[in-house]
Amino acid sequence: MKLMVEERLQKLIAKAGIASRRKAEELIKSGVVTVNGKVVTQLGAKADPEKDHIKVEGKLINPKLAKRQKVYFLLNKPKGVLSSTDDPKKRRLVTDFVPKKFGKVFPVGRLDYNSEGLIILTNDGDLANLIASSRTIPKVYRVKVKGIPNEKAIERLRRGIRLKDGYKTAPAEIKQIKTTEKNAWFEVTLYEGHNQQIRKMFDEIGHSVVKLRRVQIGHLTDKGLPVGQIRELSDEEIKRFFSKRQEG
Repeated sequence: MKLMVEERLQKLIAKAGIASRRKAEELIKSGVVTVNGKVVTQLGAKADPEKDHIKVEGKLINPKLAKRQKVYFLLNKPKGVLSSTDDPKKRRLVTDFVPKKFGKVFPVGRLDYNSEGLIILTNDGDLANLIASSRTIPKVYRVKVKGIPNEKAIERLRRGIRLKDGYKTAPAEIKQIKTTEKNAWFEVTLYEGHNQQIRKMFDEIGHSVVKLRRVQIGHLTDKGLPVGQIRELSDEEIKRFFSKRQEG
């Protein structure tokens, strides 16, 4: 699967720390930039640092890009994978899904071992802090519970409930999707991220969670991303998170 996309050469040169974008344009026009051995002088030219060899004044800039470039991935985590960067028990980690050439990344927020669904992996602390601290970015879950809770119990969860660990949950959006003879499915939207919050919430009303899947983080959804697959976030997707902060 292709994880990088082509970008304008002046942007790549700037990302590598060689020069500002304006200075990079001058370097391109002066004929000292090559892509795969060919001189490039057009400012609109693009390259993919994953497959193209990019040189400025004869020096390869790909290693600099690998070191300096911030990376952003969206993983649809399978059940039985740990949301961590290491594990003494040597269980599979979410970071194992990111090719090693991108360097160290870390998960943004939590998704417990027995749950599946979306989790962001990045090396950008600013984005991680933004999402973790936000009270305006929704996280949407599909939840299957044992038994069929009555409306009064669900309303308690909607208003906010005191958990056994002492944490008081904020109001949540909860919609019933379907029921069977033995189970009920709900869509739960949270704007916070307490450890194993949804499991603890439904435990409080006597209906334990059988299956939990996160299907949305803000504007990102699991559409077109099967469980166990990973993709890189686009520049536009990343910018939308930061524009959300400015709006707030």
